[in-house]
Amino acid sequence: MSVGDQAMYLAQLKGLSKKDAKRKLEDWFERFDMQGWWKKKVEELSKGMQQKVQFIVTVLHEPRLLILDEPFSGFDPINAQLIKNEILRLREKGTTVILSTHNMGSVEELCDNIALINKSKKILDGQVKEIKRAYSTNTYDISFKGSLVSFTNAMWTGGELVDTKEEEDRHRIRVRLLGNTSPNKLLEAVLSCAEIHSFSEVMPTMNDIFITKVKEEEPAGAAIGTKSNYTE
Repeated sequence: MSVGDQAMYLAQLKGLSKKDAKRKLEDWFERFDMQGWWKKKVEELSKGMQQKVQFIVTVLHEPRLLILDEPFSGFDPINAQLIKNEILRLREKGTTVILSTHNMGSVEELCDNIALINKSKKILDGQVKEIKRAYSTNTYDISFKGSLVSFTNAMWTGGELVDTKEEEDRHRIRVRLLGNTSPNKLLEAVLSCAEIHSFSEVMPTMNDIFITKVKEEEPAGAAIGTKSNYTE
């Protein structure tokens, strides 16, 4: 079958009339820049093009519940972003999306809630923002002009210098706040000896949290080599 004929067949299986299926498919093919592929044979398509067709026929009838397993496999960054945008658009229109993926970047971009599965057991679940906050380490990146020695002395016992890097005419450092020291207190302490250019909290990535949580679940000395899924 040609790509167009197969897409029409699947669309009608999902309850669309021939007229509605043709109209919607033409719109999706144009959106994905696939107009020239309508009469191509399915076996002529690359993996990425096959994935596009699969995605289109999956969402064509605007399901209220959408389950996607590794939807970005086989895509280059441009097409992966195209699919992400469509997933977000469907979510905004009210579709519930369950996404199974090992791509931590996709988790952070797309998911409101996650469940981490390790060896068939759920070991972590909740809202992405709350989980990231729970695993934060009170660490900040600071860019400033001035003496690094004076800056460090001014921090005194309020902060621990984790990393430092020279960047043109300024220092970029990473500081972990200690005790009851707040970001405001740290700034008050160092403003007399430094010209602050940027100050931002370092939040853990989902990749960091994944590694930390799986290590917590593994017996001491065990190797980490699990298949784990994030779910929105």
